[in-house]
Amino acid sequence: MRSKVGAGIVAGLLAGVAFGFMMHRISTPSPMGGQMSMMAMMARVVRSDEIAAGWLYLIVNSVVMGGVFGLVLGDRASRLAPGLVWGALYGLVLWLLGALVLMPLLLGMEAFAPLTMAPMRRGAWLSLGAHGISGLLLGGAFALLVRPRPADSRAALS
Repeated sequence: MRSKVGAGIVAGLLAGVAFGFMMHRISTPSPMGGQMSMMAMMARVVRSDEIAAGWLYLIVNSVVMGGVFGLVLGDRASRLAPGLVWGALYGLVLWLLGALVLMPLLLGMEAFAPLTMAPMRRGAWLSLGAHGISGLLLGGAFALLVRPRPADSRAALS
């Protein structure tokens, strides 16, 4: 794939789907008591109780963040090892900004509430792992999508 933004979008979609499945498996305390999946919590960000809304929110964010990854880090992440490193770091940044700051604020909590509120801590650390794994998938898929193909190499020599 020649476009780094396009490769980032495709890689972001792949990483986002994997992340979504992980978010279904991680539970967190519900504002009404009991437990709910992190995917249901994402739906609450867009003021919905429907899991499909959480998925739509996640997929839109994933393709946008994948495109940004390609645009900003595309030259640095175009080989597999650097792609994995930059992807993991990107996942960490998205966890800090998204899961610890923006999501709590959008849900009426304080920033960093998932770490400062004892019942939410387990979910926060599992979310860090999920962000790291999806970041690795993003960076690895991106590097594989932008790597030169043998036909590309021959065409460049002519």
